[in-house]
Amino acid sequence: MQETEIKLAVGSPAEGRRRLRAAGFQVLHKRVFEQNTIYDTKSGVLRNSRRLLRIRQAGKKATVTFKGPPAVGKHKSRQELELEIADPKTLQSIVQELGFAPSFRYDKYRTEFQRPGEKGVATLDETPVGTFLELEGSPRWIDRMAKSMGFSEADYITASYARLYAQ
Repeated sequence: MQETEIKLAVGSPAEGRRRLRAAGFQVLHKRVFEQNTIYDTKSGVLRNSRRLLRIRQAGKKATVTFKGPPAVGKHKSRQELELEIADPKTLQSIVQELGFAPSFRYDKYRTEFQRPGEKGVATLDETPVGTFLELEGSPRWIDRMAKSMGFSEADYITASYARLYAQ
């Protein structure tokens, strides 16, 4: 599966919700706390190849995600393989036995939105480093939705949350 997305910085969660609702988005999944742990080897083999292995706990749901290296462009586009898991603690132990260790952890509150009848998804992410709208879908859909909310391509952020935290 290919993931294509951008982030857009907003001043507050209220501003993000206001922009989304004005563009016709409705809540798809209510606000939930997410704990995201990135795994890598001591030498950073995944980071150095721009790949990612993540275990996410969001409410009662847990997932493991692999992301391939992103393609260069105005949108972040990369392979994404994701699987829901029943026992994240056991998976964490397996991953560590294979030589991976937690290399970064970030937390956020996420609310998912969607426009009726459309495939793309917008999320409102509340993090310690700022509030962001994330648009995921086809490049054309992303551009159209960003414009409908008053953003231009100059506002597009393709950096990961790990990079945003580091900055």
